[in-house]
Amino acid sequence: MIWIENIGEYEGKEVLLKGWVYNKRSSGKVRFLLIRDGTGIIQAVFEEKEVANDSFELADKVSQESVVELKGIVRKDARAPGGYEIVAKELKLLSPSENFPITKKEHGIDFLLQHRHLWLRSRKQFAILRIRAEVIKACRDFLDQKGFLLVDAPILTPTSCEGTTTLFEVNYFDKKAYLSQSGQLYMEAAAAAFGRVYCFGPTFRAEKSKTRRHLTEFWMVEPEASFMELFDIINLAEEMICYIIERVLERRKRELAILERDIKPLTNIKPPFPRLTYDEAIKKLKEGGFSINWGDDFGGDEETFLSNLYDKPLIIYYYPAKCKAFYMKRLKENPEISLSVDILAPEGYGEIVGGGQREDDIKELEKRIEEYQLPKEPLEWYLDLRRYGSFVHSGFGLGIERTVAWICKIKHVREAIPFPRLIDRIYP
Repeated sequence: MIWIENIGEYEGKEVLLKGWVYNKRSSGKVRFLLIRDGTGIIQAVFEEKEVANDSFELADKVSQESVVELKGIVRKDARAPGGYEIVAKELKLLSPSENFPITKKEHGIDFLLQHRHLWLRSRKQFAILRIRAEVIKACRDFLDQKGFLLVDAPILTPTSCEGTTTLFEVNYFDKKAYLSQSGQLYMEAAAAAFGRVYCFGPTFRAEKSKTRRHLTEFWMVEPEASFMELFDIINLAEEMICYIIERVLERRKRELAILERDIKPLTNIKPPFPRLTYDEAIKKLKEGGFSINWGDDFGGDEETFLSNLYDKPLIIYYYPAKCKAFYMKRLKENPEISLSVDILAPEGYGEIVGGGQREDDIKELEKRIEEYQLPKEPLEWYLDLRRYGSFVHSGFGLGIERTVAWICKIKHVREAIPFPRLIDRIYP
């Protein structure tokens, strides 16, 4: 048995292929089946005189998404999908399909999300999720090559990391626990043990947002590095984004073509990225007609405006401390400013990276815990990292779905994850 993605290796040879019927059409005494196997789609040509009667009849009657076994000769044809087709000799039905609910006609997004388990079989979703897999592999390969160690962070946590208003609370035997908002705090502990670390996994935010950039469950890769300051970690994030884009352009040309993605903007993603302080960004927003004051955080409209000013990701740093989490270190010359950074994707896709330098002074950190009205007891272990050999360290989180949405140029992050979780959707 062969896989469609390797079909070019079998030109002129007889092959056996198993897969699903993606589509079919007829022309006189010829039948055409498009068959997919998860790695690609290929056209099978059935000529009435060249195949057994039962195979020709089956090609005529077989329903969409039925599972079949095909024998035939591989033939090069520039007009065929993928540049090759199979001249059929025999077709067997392995498993019939009932009337497949997703057809060529237009379907509403609610219908498609309700049938997400089947929608995954479409060409567009095939392309998006293969690009997602490449983005994830690129993240891990980049960090592995840089000497970062993968350390898994827990999903169940005793307290907040990013603020108490977006926590998913669960019963944990006779206690309360929360779904993780980030693995960062645990990566800080791991960085003290291993120097350079990262985690990769799902994170959860109970945000009541219905924007095209928000999910209640999303995936992040979160590197944390000892002895790196703010601008060291900014440089690392910039290098990592460039690496991801290069990998997708190199290895996922076919998928980008399926999506009809204009790759010119992606080929321009090379260092250095433009950089603005928060103050400079506020000035540009006011010049653009936004009513915004110093200390306000940026929403989707502000991020879109700023990112559209440039054709590369935009680095914004030195946010007001009150906009950021309790653990962010503050500027020595002005404690109202945090050593923080966000990176906004171009083409209006908003924040894909958030990070900064962590507070390494235990007294300052205790002040912040009190200032943010966080319970101290569940964070005693986090304070231990400052009691027993505190060290300068920094890190960031890169959101997989927003990064994939930008690379694929899709409107909503719900298509950038296999099974999206939204404020109003947890099925299937």
